[in-house]
Amino acid sequence: MNSFIIPSTLLLTLLMLVGLFFFIRASVKDRTQEVKLTSEQPEASLVVQLQQYLQERSYKVTKVDAEHNLVTFEGIVQPSVFLAIFLTLLAAIGTLCLALVLSFLFPSLSKIFLLLVLLSPAAGVFYWKKAGRKEQVSLKMEATKSESQSHSKITVIAHRDELAELQRALQLKPCE
Repeated sequence: MNSFIIPSTLLLTLLMLVGLFFFIRASVKDRTQEVKLTSEQPEASLVVQLQQYLQERSYKVTKVDAEHNLVTFEGIVQPSVFLAIFLTLLAAIGTLCLALVLSFLFPSLSKIFLLLVLLSPAAGVFYWKKAGRKEQVSLKMEATKSESQSHSKITVIAHRDELAELQRALQLKPCE
């Protein structure tokens, strides 16, 4: 009965490492979304606010398509030091678990297996190199008139975190 404990623990550890691998890979995944938002402000004042907001966040206008009323901003997103350290720590814990299980299976090689922990900074380096990239924010304005007042409708294509911050900062509401 004891002969199945260590191999099953190895299997579970390998499954955990697969999950860890995909978690580290997902940390740099592109999460661009398109959202339609409304504002009760007139189009002219909303455009000025959007431009100021994006310039404060270090975005610059890269393309203006007047025919389609589309403006594209571009900025460089800095990687998170906390996340790089966190991913490195997770990778260290995962490789340490693997090393411990392998050292129970092969006791004569236990010191060599502990060297696997030295691979963990590769997770932080991977994140740091891939996360620092150019991000784009595309805005398409549409003025709409309702019975009682005019309001603006805007279509924004950006990273989901940027969309959430934009909605919060400018009090924009999702279209219904």
